Amino acid sequence: MLNVPPVMEKRPLTAPVAWPVLPQIKLGSHVLDNNVVLAPMTEITDRPTRLLNKRYGAGLVVSEMIAAEGVVRNAVVAAQKATFDARQGIHSVQLAGANPENMAAAARTNELAGADVIDLNMGCPVKKVVNCMAGSYLMKEPELVRDIVRRVVGAVKVPVTLKTRIGWNEEMKNGVEIAKIAEAEGVQMLAIHGRTRAQMYTGKADWHFIRRIKDAVKIPVLVNGDINTLDDAVAALQASGCDGVMIGRATQGRPWLLGQVAHYLKTGERLPDPSLDEQRAMILEHIDLAVELYGEYSGIHHMRKHIAGYTRGIVGGRELRMKLNAMVTKDEMKSAIETLYLGISF
Repeated sequence: MLNVPPVMEKRPLTAPVAWPVLPQIKLGSHVLDNNVVLAPMTEITDRPTRLLNKRYGAGLVVSEMIAAEGVVRNAVVAAQKATFDARQGIHSVQLAGANPENMAAAARTNELAGADVIDLNMGCPVKKVVNCMAGSYLMKEPELVRDIVRRVVGAVKVPVTLKTRIGWNEEMKNGVEIAKIAEAEGVQMLAIHGRTRAQMYTGKADWHFIRRIKDAVKIPVLVNGDINTLDDAVAALQASGCDGVMIGRATQGRPWLLGQVAHYLKTGERLPDPSLDEQRAMILEHIDLAVELYGEYSGIHHMRKHIAGYTRGIVGGRELRMKLNAMVTKDEMKSAIETLYLGISF
């Protein structure tokens, strides 16, 4: 069971700082609680992680990427990735694939299973996805993008959103073209990662280029990439002129980050991190939620990367991380967390 969210102490700003005033974002009949969104991340943004990020203040949480072909084949893994808890609010499912018919069929399947939003992945840069002509590969094929979006939008009644990049490479920065196609075919919101596929995750996200995309369309646009702190979020919004931010890797081990950003954008106040006791309770709950979803063996395996994030920078955290791979039971992992955090508290 989820506990009532802790009330984090408010701390006034040390100096006046201007923060962007953002518009309300609507997706069909749904209104986002705020404009700070959890990015979909493979093997990271599963049901427990989405639930915790939402509880701590995310405006929208998106599932990890799900292969459309897996949905069509009724693959167990695809179905498990799409499961959701009603407490996460709006249920957004991200699909990846290159076959328009399969993408439309997968979208319909997830709509029938309870999805409130279908998100299309056209930004994943990893080789195994690109080699299947999916993810960011699609930026090389604008007409295929048009066909996929048209088929998916026509297949479902729920809103469709799209996540992509600024282009394929330096010579093909066609993010504006892709955005215009998406808008024309009925996509209701865009999330743009500020790198090309060729950059992968190297170099710096070009928030200023994203402004060109934002200026070219009328639908809401989220800026994504290199947003690791509250101040990064403000800088990204100011540089891009976007309607909101999408944050991914920086939330690993910090499910409260999105709520901190959202609170600052609304009030100008900075919230501190939860206390160590609150963080300890959060991790123990995360372990329980993972085991509930995956079973003990797989749940413990999934939690290793999350605990690595939670304990980064914590005294004794490195030593605990070195022991994670040897842990095979929930009780063993929870006991190690109790020992670490209670030891720090006293």
